[in-house]
Amino acid sequence: MATGSSTLAAVASPRRREILRLVWRDELSAGDIHRAMPDVTFGAVSLQLRALVESGLLTCRRDGRHRFYQADRAALGPIARMLETMWNDALWQLKIAAELEATRRGPRPGRRVPRLRRLSATVRRRRTS
Repeated sequence: MATGSSTLAAVASPRRREILRLVWRDELSAGDIHRAMPDVTFGAVSLQLRALVESGLLTCRRDGRHRFYQADRAALGPIARMLETMWNDALWQLKIAAELEATRRGPRPGRRVPRLRRLSATVRRRRTS
C-alpha cells in the first residue's frame, strides 16, 4: 500500500492522473493506454505506468506478452474521492488538457518546424553584395 507522500507524489503528474482516470473502472492494456494518449511515446507511457505500479496505485496483470493495468482505489484512500470529483468537473478537464499541453515535448501538432539551411559561401556572398 502506498504511503501518503508517495501517493501525492505519484498523482502530482498530470500524465499519471490521466492514466489513473483511464484505468479507474476498467482494466486496460498498456497499448490501449498509449492509444488514448497519442501525444506521448509508448516508452513515456510505460515509464509512467511503472511509477504508478511501484507507488502501489496500479495493479498489473500479465497475460502472455501483454500487461493489463487497473487502478487500486483502496491504495488511494481519501484521495480517490477527490480524483473522482475532479474527473467529473468540466473545469478540471480543461485544466488537465492545458497541463498536458504544457508538458508536451517536441513540435506542437499542426505547426511546421522551420528547417535550418546551411548557406554556402557563394550564396552568402551573393546575399551581401
